[in-house]
Amino acid sequence: MSEVPSPLEDPRKLRLPSLYAIVDSAFFPGQGDRASRVADFAAELVGAGASLLQYRNKGGSARQMLSEARELRRRLGLGVRLIMNDRADLCLAAGFDGVHLGQEDLSPEGGRLVVGSKLLVGISTHTLDQVRAAARTSANYIAVGPVFPSTTKLGPDPPLGLDGVRAARTLTDKPLVAIGGINRANCLSVIKAGANSVAVISDLLQDPGKSVAQFRSVLG
Repeated sequence: MSEVPSPLEDPRKLRLPSLYAIVDSAFFPGQGDRASRVADFAAELVGAGASLLQYRNKGGSARQMLSEARELRRRLGLGVRLIMNDRADLCLAAGFDGVHLGQEDLSPEGGRLVVGSKLLVGISTHTLDQVRAAARTSANYIAVGPVFPSTTKLGPDPPLGLDGVRAARTLTDKPLVAIGGINRANCLSVIKAGANSVAVISDLLQDPGKSVAQFRSVLG
């Protein structure tokens, strides 16, 4: 399993890749072995160079989530950093490298109690006040967004825009992951505004290997 900085260390020591790929199980509906379909998609991302993936499943049972997560870990191996969305307990059970928490999930400190000091804890923020608060926690990185209007989340918060990313950058030394409506056309502007990494869902779905390659070409 990847070794990551302790939350007591300087958060700037954590280096995230410029592309933070999100694998959302909701985009793989239907009968049959969905765990294999999710893993096939993730394997294409990794084969094209993605090295950090978040597994997200907002509607599945704990059993389904664990089955899909374990298949991801098995198929992708230990060379890929895998982050579990929301569920710190399933992060441990699936052998993942960290957990990403929302504002209505466990606090970063609560998540830290579950996963310990050597795994990553990320936290979503949607306002500058939330960024300020997250900066004072043991979270290893802070996600900020939506930057642009997004179609992958029900009832999204108002877009922060590039000015919101710039403002967030002034509030913390922790790595910033920007999310929300980010695609190959606008991703570089988000990095230039101060994000360390861009989280992408929709713009990876069609021809995932080609999409990752193009993101990496744009982002460098």
